[in-house]
Amino acid sequence: MVPRLLKTETIYRGRTFSLRVDELEFHPGRSTRLDIVEHGGAVTMLPLDHENNIWFIRQYRHSVGDVLLELPAGALGEGEDPRAGAERELQEEIGMRPGRLEWLLDFWLAPGYSTELMHVYLATGLTPSKLAHDEDEVIEIEKIPAARAAAMAASGELRDSKSLVSVLVAAKRLGW
Repeated sequence: MVPRLLKTETIYRGRTFSLRVDELEFHPGRSTRLDIVEHGGAVTMLPLDHENNIWFIRQYRHSVGDVLLELPAGALGEGEDPRAGAERELQEEIGMRPGRLEWLLDFWLAPGYSTELMHVYLATGLTPSKLAHDEDEVIEIEKIPAARAAAMAASGELRDSKSLVSVLVAAKRLGW
């Protein structure tokens, strides 16, 4: 059964997302309030070079208070095509342009409270083409052999959800 929406109110509008509160009726006569993060979507790229290395980045994530190993990724601009966003983010984060972008999958990042849809691409045929980093990014690039990255994902050593999903899907598809 799909609940009935009784009321919705946007209580915050930020640079990357908005926050709304929805009041829903799941059962007759009883309502529940849900906090929803409205997000315009994002892209994650799995850059794979000719030596079968995956290009990761390390960056500080203030929300978890740690430096994480992640695949390059970023939020889409309003109305931005995911393929164009993937190409732009690769140039910003690892200074490379893909010769080929192959769609791997789309998935909801956290559907319990967010509208963020993540688009994942395999990027191959990498050539140098650098764009400036975003102001809030300090990034280190790290190349990891694909089979090692798959083992890191399977063992829990890789802890970023978008990177876990992307590496495991690519490993299954490409046989690492």
